[in-house]
Amino acid sequence: MNQKVLAVDPGDKRIGLAISDELGAIANPLKVLQHISRDKDAREIVELAREKGAEKIIIGCSYDENNLLTPQGRKAEKLADTIRSMRLSDVELWDEFESTKKAQVTRREMGVTRSKRKGHLDELAATIILQSYLDDHMGKGKP
Repeated sequence: MNQKVLAVDPGDKRIGLAISDELGAIANPLKVLQHISRDKDAREIVELAREKGAEKIIIGCSYDENNLLTPQGRKAEKLADTIRSMRLSDVELWDEFESTKKAQVTRREMGVTRSKRKGHLDELAATIILQSYLDDHMGKGKP
């Protein structure tokens, strides 16, 4: 793949962000943004992508059992469209299936105590979404 990728886990209150390494192989947590409005969120995401040298943005998106966008998935799609309108065309929706659940399991496996596990998982969920994308695209020669 050989390109940096920024992943976004959009939520109603917070937005988790993760960034890949230079080779596009390993996902790392980046930060959590407080949701303000779609336009302001998109501007901040685009600014971070440029600042970090990300060539692509992946937005976690949820689908139902019929592979149709859920209400939260439609919000993710609108965020992607807003980012694209800011002249950043390399934006892709990526299935975030159970990323929050996987983040909870990961924290437990890391030995984080129950009392410390109560915080938000947005950044870790974004990292899981990104690693899923990177793993799927490794060795394909293109993102």
